[in-house]
Amino acid sequence: MASDDRLIFHLSDIHFGLENNRALDWVKQEIAEKAPAAVAITGDLTMRARHREFAAATHWINSLDAPVTVEVGNHDMPYFNPFERFFTPYKRFRGMEGKVECELDLGSLAIVPLKTAVRAQPRFNWSKGWVTDAALKKCLKAIDALPQGTQALVAVHHPLREVGTQGTALTRHGDRALRELARRPVAAVLSGHVHDAFDILEQTPEGPIRMVGAGTLSKRTRSTPPSFNELRWVEGKLSVKVRNLEDVRTRDMQIDDVPEDARPPRQPGEPVAPVRQVPRVDPPVH
Repeated sequence: MASDDRLIFHLSDIHFGLENNRALDWVKQEIAEKAPAAVAITGDLTMRARHREFAAATHWINSLDAPVTVEVGNHDMPYFNPFERFFTPYKRFRGMEGKVECELDLGSLAIVPLKTAVRAQPRFNWSKGWVTDAALKKCLKAIDALPQGTQALVAVHHPLREVGTQGTALTRHGDRALRELARRPVAAVLSGHVHDAFDILEQTPEGPIRMVGAGTLSKRTRSTPPSFNELRWVEGKLSVKVRNLEDVRTRDMQIDDVPEDARPPRQPGEPVAPVRQVPRVDPPVH
């Protein structure tokens, strides 16, 4: 019987166009040396979905020597071409189309995608998450089709917690998605978006569900240095270690909660990770 031991790298928010090349070289070397069973990238590959940014992202992702699944982030939807955004929003992923929203079979564990980035929505800020009926149905169907005894890691871009505040909720219909996922064999929901890592056990009316967020590998750091999550699946249990170049402890890298409006912390004193490396200003974007 094969060993039920899987190493998975969870990356997010690389933001090519403002990527951190030192961090990317380090992660690529870690993948080459540790040979993870899979790499899950939970969105925001680019900064402004420009062709040159996608070209750089495609080159880097295709060079990784591991099975990869990629989620689409809000930064990956075309910014400056409304026709393309509405009619062919995934066109710029063509160099890695086989990896986009791809389900990965890892034996007793599977990575299943759930799309949260949409081309448009009935509120002003389109950068926020939205779980459509079709996206949730597709995800649940994939989970229900897994062999008996197989657990799922659900890969999304936006954290799913819905806090109920008008106009500033994290992901619309995220609460419903969490309830449905809690009824199924889901080991955790993997996400990005807020640029700081977290590991939260969310309580729902259908039971608890684990939410695991990865930090950023870009220069757009928030309260913690660039990082990624090293997930270990051993005998039906998932452990999470936050890896970073500064050798900061995992607990000190993790925020205690997801900000209510899904915006990363910007000011000292906000409920952020103990490292509190909040930059004075965002890096310039040209």
